[in-house]
Amino acid sequence: MSDNDFKAGLKKLARSRSDRAIGGVCGGIAKVSDIPSWIIRAAFVVGAFAGGAAAFIYLVLWILMPEEQD
Repeated sequence: MSDNDFKAGLKKLARSRSDRAIGGVCGGIAKVSDIPSWIIRAAFVVGAFAGGAAAFIYLVLWILMPEEQD
């Protein structure tokens, strides 16, 4: 992945309206990264129980990520 592709992906990053369990953060990351959302959700859950940093990161992303526009 080139630097330009990474920057373009970050500009598209938004909370998903259609693929959400709580706030749409994992669904939004999945759309940009082409990783299934269930894998990203599982990583956040494991990270939350492994030390708690993932829960904090999820909360920050939920606040900072804009919601997907139609």
